[in-house]
Amino acid sequence: MVLVGAIAGAFGVKGEVRLRAFTDKNEGVISYGPLYGEDGKILLKPKSWRELKDGVAIVTAEVKSREEAEKMKGQKLFVPRANLPTTAEDEFYVIDLLGSRAEALDGTVLGDIVAVWNFGAGDILEYKPPNGGPNVRITFTREAVPHVDLAAKRVVLDPPPPEPPGK
Repeated sequence: MVLVGAIAGAFGVKGEVRLRAFTDKNEGVISYGPLYGEDGKILLKPKSWRELKDGVAIVTAEVKSREEAEKMKGQKLFVPRANLPTTAEDEFYVIDLLGSRAEALDGTVLGDIVAVWNFGAGDILEYKPPNGGPNVRITFTREAVPHVDLAAKRVVLDPPPPEPPGK
């Protein structure tokens, strides 16, 4: 299951549910079929929707009042990985990268990918070294990450040399 959004509360007075999207476009949160809860059961089946500045508002048979929508606030929304479209070359879903083995160019195991971050300036891979040291973050660029093999769950890294102390 892939996290695509969360319930942000009610919208209006007729039981519309406000969804916060974790997808590239706001409507992505409702584009891949029914929305599942953390327990793996279908939570919402949107009938109609409209875009909001910070997400979408949906009408669904499962929520009949504003109060019901407010009670659901904060619940995470998932879709099955199989419902997502295939990616273009050099595009990856975060879920597919997590748990991959990070390797240096010479094959040395650097650790396992534990997170992918984006603070606004591009994606950053974070891996946990096998020796238990602190996690390491590296920018996810073609230069620093020359090869991704999703089938083998392997990511090859070529990090830039560390800056000298005092820089």
